[in-house]
Amino acid sequence: MPRTAPRICPLCEATCGLTLTIEGTTVTGARGDRDDVFSRGFICPKGAAFGALDADPDRLRTPLVRRDGRLREVTWEEAYDAIAAAVPALVREHGAQSVGIVLGNPNAHTMAGALYPPLLVNTLGTRNLFTASTLDQMPKHVSSGLLFGDPFAIPVPDLDHTDFLLLIGANPVESNGSLCTAPDFPGKLKALRARGGTLVVVDPRRTRTAALADTHLAPRPGSDALLLAALAHTLLTEKLADPGALTEHAEGLRELTDALGSFTPEAVAPACDLPADRIRALARELAAAPTAAVYGRIGSTTVEHGTLASWLVDVLNILTGNLDRPGGALFPLPAAGPRPRPAGPGRGFALGRWHSRVSGHPEAKSELPTAALAEEIETPGEGRIRALIVIGANPVLSAPDGRRLDAALAGLDFMVSVDPYLNETSRHAHVVLPPPPPSQTAHHDFAFNGFAVRNQVRYTRPAVPLEADRLDECEIHARLVLAVSGRHGSLQPSAVDDMAIQAALAKETADRRSPLHGADPAALAGLLTGESGPERRLDLMLRLGPYGDLFGADDRTRTRAAAAGDAAGAVPGEAAGLSLERLLAHPHGIDLGPLRPRLPGLLRTRSGRIELLPEPIAAELPGLRAALAARPAALVLVGRRHLRSNNSWLHNVPALTGGSNRCTLQVHPADADRLGLADGGRARITADGGSLEAPVEVTDAVRTGVVSLPHGWGHDRDGTRLTVAGADPGVNVNQLLDGTRLDPLSGTAVLNGFPVTLTPLP
Repeated sequence: MPRTAPRICPLCEATCGLTLTIEGTTVTGARGDRDDVFSRGFICPKGAAFGALDADPDRLRTPLVRRDGRLREVTWEEAYDAIAAAVPALVREHGAQSVGIVLGNPNAHTMAGALYPPLLVNTLGTRNLFTASTLDQMPKHVSSGLLFGDPFAIPVPDLDHTDFLLLIGANPVESNGSLCTAPDFPGKLKALRARGGTLVVVDPRRTRTAALADTHLAPRPGSDALLLAALAHTLLTEKLADPGALTEHAEGLRELTDALGSFTPEAVAPACDLPADRIRALARELAAAPTAAVYGRIGSTTVEHGTLASWLVDVLNILTGNLDRPGGALFPLPAAGPRPRPAGPGRGFALGRWHSRVSGHPEAKSELPTAALAEEIETPGEGRIRALIVIGANPVLSAPDGRRLDAALAGLDFMVSVDPYLNETSRHAHVVLPPPPPSQTAHHDFAFNGFAVRNQVRYTRPAVPLEADRLDECEIHARLVLAVSGRHGSLQPSAVDDMAIQAALAKETADRRSPLHGADPAALAGLLTGESGPERRLDLMLRLGPYGDLFGADDRTRTRAAAAGDAAGAVPGEAAGLSLERLLAHPHGIDLGPLRPRLPGLLRTRSGRIELLPEPIAAELPGLRAALAARPAALVLVGRRHLRSNNSWLHNVPALTGGSNRCTLQVHPADADRLGLADGGRARITADGGSLEAPVEVTDAVRTGVVSLPHGWGHDRDGTRLTVAGADPGVNVNQLLDGTRLDPLSGTAVLNGFPVTLTPLP
């Protein structure tokens, strides 16, 4: 008889609840979980295809080890023996910096990807960390770090209550949201308009999101920071700025006025290709709205001044008094996150604490630009990366100049991939460790609950028992930590979790501000529940978190903790007392209430205030002013999202291919006529990194002077096992880039708004 089981969808940032239908050990269907406290039954095509992804015959079942030049199936012990023999020896001979770590987007969608990579980085002691963040969201982390002192303090729009929403470079109807975890984003946008609110979308393409808008503005790509600066300038010069209660928590308002003096609507209009009057009108509409939120995403971050654009998004929210208030942009309070602390000065946020070996790129959030990975592998000398550990990443497709990186990976002494597929990157590995299908894994969203539009907590255990010949994904990671540290065979994988728990409790009980100060860490560890090390770690984080039971601390201690937390924006009362045991009693999750104001408690700047014009930002503004006089390129390229895809992961699932999910070059009819391009024909696209050929789709969904090619394609390399994706490979848009175009503050690759030329092909 078929049965059902709940499962949180791991295929995008919306984190919708699913109800899986299971026959035996096979997932035969997936529908939205109507009882889920967050998603309330919403589901998108990706979630509906959960079963097809889970049962993909191209998923690897057993580990692979390269022998005599070929990857061969081996036992798990043999795979870890190979890692333990290679990585510690390389570190002994060449030092910790000879090992690099690459983390891909899928890590944020798994418990293992949240819990173990930090331990791996600390164990190896390498500074050569590269992640997908420098290919998409790092500018937002950097701007938040500079403004608020914490790179993870990212405000999200209060979608359910705002009166005016300005989206810039975002297409959440197709992406399902990014750094804004919101199931049924389309429904929330429709509800906004139904209650009389206003939706403004700024995007060079007429996306599905733009089609829902009251106003759609299509500026020239890459001009986002200029447009936002002009909006801020208008608010300041027309005396429309009203930070309200934020005034006592912010510094630098006068300096900000002077710094933005050059960015008048008239000055930025030619670069943006928008009328100055329309820019000024938008600023006035934003100021006049009862509540408003400005939200920018990939289109505004993967451009030359992405960090400045991200900073200006929050500057606008601050100037209009909409930051940290209902209906504006608020800071989530995740259940497994840190407990709020009383307000006061913090450690602040610093950039460039170290630099990359070859080009001297500054680190940001302990990461180096992924665009620099190839040169760090191929350039001889001390500190060259000789070994690479790649977890859930496919940088051959996601990073600029994949051909160069492809060649560099082939020259590594040793490479480990944790990946369910043999893809364009993992095909180079000496050892491949395949995690089990998602139905066989537990799930809690450590990352995305920090960006959720409503506070809630959910956890689902595996819907299907782990097959006998597989390892749990968390155990795969724990064993990897032991293997690279030289402790393979001497410790059980559970020891990794035990050590993490001991370290966390030792820190907590030594903290004089903690309600558990002076308690016995071993005794507290003994109170943890859960069937596995990862569950015990989740229990620990929930108990120590903002809503946790604090291990049953006495009433007076709990009262002091609640008072301190309330002053910093916590939610005491009925939400308190959280633990894994309590969460397991609620299989569809626990609603923890709407987002609430959290300032000034979350500020971690050295001043203890919002620093409106931090020095690194001020130092970059002259570069933005120079853009006012720059001559725009005749034709620039932007990427695009597909509802049925997520970067390069899902092109091997037949249920998610076809339809609008195609790798075509979108060209405006006027540009097609001018260049001699025909719908259905082919064109050669040329840019800094080389040339590609792609089929042409003539459409007025893109503005003139702009062409669009989706990312995540290019599945045409030998040695992969991607049957469906290989049959319709598309082309890798990032091959058009050579990796030299970066946002200077964050090191993020410029993947949008770069100049191209087109040539029609016979």
